[in-house]
Amino acid sequence: MNGLGARALELAMQLIRIPTVSRDSNHAATLFLENWLKEHGFITEVLTYHDFKGVLKSSVIGRRGPAKSMGGVAYFCHTDVVPAEGWVGIQEHDSLKGPAQPQQPFEPVIMGDRLYGRGACDMKGSAAAFLAAIEQCPIEEQAAPIYVVATADEEVGFYGAADVAARSQLYRQLVEEKAAGVIGEPTELSVVHAHKGMYVLKATSAGRAAHSSTREGLNANLAMIDFLCEMKRLHDQTLTDPAWLDARFDPPWISWNIGINDFTHVVNMTPAQSVCTVSFRPMPDQQPDELVTQVEQLAAASGLTFEVIRRGQPLYLDPASPFVKTMCELSGSGSSQTVSYGTDGTMFTEIEQMIVLGPGSIRQAHTADEFITLEQLQSGAELYSRIILQLVSNQSE
Repeated sequence: MNGLGARALELAMQLIRIPTVSRDSNHAATLFLENWLKEHGFITEVLTYHDFKGVLKSSVIGRRGPAKSMGGVAYFCHTDVVPAEGWVGIQEHDSLKGPAQPQQPFEPVIMGDRLYGRGACDMKGSAAAFLAAIEQCPIEEQAAPIYVVATADEEVGFYGAADVAARSQLYRQLVEEKAAGVIGEPTELSVVHAHKGMYVLKATSAGRAAHSSTREGLNANLAMIDFLCEMKRLHDQTLTDPAWLDARFDPPWISWNIGINDFTHVVNMTPAQSVCTVSFRPMPDQQPDELVTQVEQLAAASGLTFEVIRRGQPLYLDPASPFVKTMCELSGSGSSQTVSYGTDGTMFTEIEQMIVLGPGSIRQAHTADEFITLEQLQSGAELYSRIILQLVSNQSE
């Protein structure tokens, strides 16, 4: 690895060593990034909140560059990672030492051309690559701002991003200055110009718990049955109705996903509550609130309570736009693509130009032996350096 790649590797290992599973606090990682940003000339803003379990969560937003300047680049990442239960770590065989022993998920290990550790791919390696790239651009050479936005709770519903969009003054400035957005999720350094959104709905039926042999109970599932049949009907409809299909994505449907839970663990008790969740992934130019209205009406007809847990909009930028074309040229992608997963971009819809572009493979995200290749880490830092030079540095003029 060259010096830039080595610096990205060093930062990635430091970030991986900070455990930030979504059910726990990510605040230590936020403070690490805040300190780094301040040391490199950024003004910062930290937003905190407590999740529904009372756990402290936080996001950090940083800006560096000339006052009241327009344009520039905004890099978006998240610091939370998925759980590490079942972690197996390194599986490669060393001919001299025998089979490798599993390492701890938050103790990064390099073997061969890979960096192993929870978050190495999704997405602390990407964040490290961008930080390393920033270090290649002296502040006095900036003609436009650089923003860094690191959120909480991306893995469990984009809550940190929603909080940033609602409360951050620096985010508001970012939008007003029309900074171009780069979401650093793993794409193997291919440009993604569109991804699906994410809606989450919840319907609840109330019953009364009792021994099933008595007259005292009321089975909450009974009121849920007709509603579930309607959810199955809507599921089938979304697979064939052109209103909910888009051939630009794979799969081309909205992935209507039904969940059910009555919270009972024995067969001889009437459940006091039955909950149905529906998540779906709308695509550009669709009208997802039409489905929300249908589900709300169906829930009311069955006597269920209803709530919308999340409205996350799809990300879309015209693949023929100058920004997408420039990013494709800088990355050597040739052309941009779509993906069917979502990112924090579902919450940052006010940003006029936004793409997804980051090192690492989505196939390695969330795996029991998560890794990023050293080549991707170095190439990512080099690409981010080119983007900063193109969008920020006065040397590009």
